[in-house]
Amino acid sequence: MQPRERQKVVIVGGGFGGLSAAQTLADAGLDITLVDRRNHHLFQPLLYQVATAQLSTSEIAWPIRQLVRKRPDVTTVLGEVTNIDTEAKQVVLADGGTLPYDWLILATGARHAYFGHDEWEQFAPGLKTLEDATDIRRRLLLSFERAERETDPERRRALLTFVIIGGGPTGVELAGAISELAFSSLSQEFRSIHAGDARVILIEAADRVLLNFKPDLSAYAKRALERLGVEVRLDARVTAVDANGVVFGGQRLDAATILWAAGVQASPAAQWLGVEADRAGRIKVLPDLSVPGHPDIFAVGDTATITMPDGKQVPGIGDAAKQTGRHAANVIKARLAGDAKEMPFRYHHAGDLATIGKRSAVIDFGWLKLTGRPAWWVWGLAHIYFLIGVKNRIFVALSWLWIYLSGQRAARLITQGDTKENARLR
Repeated sequence: MQPRERQKVVIVGGGFGGLSAAQTLADAGLDITLVDRRNHHLFQPLLYQVATAQLSTSEIAWPIRQLVRKRPDVTTVLGEVTNIDTEAKQVVLADGGTLPYDWLILATGARHAYFGHDEWEQFAPGLKTLEDATDIRRRLLLSFERAERETDPERRRALLTFVIIGGGPTGVELAGAISELAFSSLSQEFRSIHAGDARVILIEAADRVLLNFKPDLSAYAKRALERLGVEVRLDARVTAVDANGVVFGGQRLDAATILWAAGVQASPAAQWLGVEADRAGRIKVLPDLSVPGHPDIFAVGDTATITMPDGKQVPGIGDAAKQTGRHAANVIKARLAGDAKEMPFRYHHAGDLATIGKRSAVIDFGWLKLTGRPAWWVWGLAHIYFLIGVKNRIFVALSWLWIYLSGQRAARLITQGDTKENARLR
């Protein structure tokens, strides 16, 4: 009698949701294929620290193959998914290859959204990938280098004006880190420009920053940003972005560096399947996270839109992606065991955290709220705990301690872009 062929699970995406699903399926007796268009898993909550020269790329990203090297049941594929053939049960790759599946988990994440103004992206990059972070770091550092040699006062003022659009956690963390970079880390290293020449402006269309936090914590975050020198503009809607600046609230501001942190757009997964999605492109999944009409396909993390019993949406954060990845894997295991009972997803919110510079943060665990330095230490310990590997935890902790004590950042390298352009400082 021939042994029964093992069923195949394809997981698209090596982020929090995809890796969590793969880990949960470790004892399921399945052949798992993990496919991603990048070869690394990224700890996205600290991505802004690469963009602001606090950490290097290798400290927050790890090769996927290395993470699953002890899992003979997992095959890693570097490739970009372009379609899904649900009839043939195959994932189609950009190079024409296909990956057959019995079960499919879509953990494809999201990119930044410009609300119908995609032309703004070239002038105001978002922050979702390592490439985004190193590009932003390059833009920031080149602005200082160019300002050092600029003789025109108006142009120098624009070079030293940094605008962040969006007052969520990413925008707040970017604004605080850029302010410290401008006012502290670089203040003693240039001769023609000075810390007081820089302006950091955070623009938010709502009436407060950090809308997912309680109002008192949002108010504290605004005050903490202002103490760092950040100009916070609330109730200000951006109406134009170009190479030379931004228009918001009916006024124009010249700025050489504009960063986008105002919205996200899901991957094209809903289009691949031809199923209903929300305005951000996220698949409207069933309670067990399966895709309507496709009980063998699950969408997790930012690929799915999930409504909690209180009517709120499950937030697009790393912990939520992990929980959905685990749940989808557990549903598959239950179905393989012949268990057909309903298994609705239940989200457990651990809390909201955001840091404001190197000495302050806001934390809301529901049962506990913290601000200031105590919150910053809790925030740091929590993030170090969730990093992968002892070496990375030690390196990140030492980097933070050095920055905390000295204000100096070791990752200030201009490494991306055309070297001729960098040399010209155009």
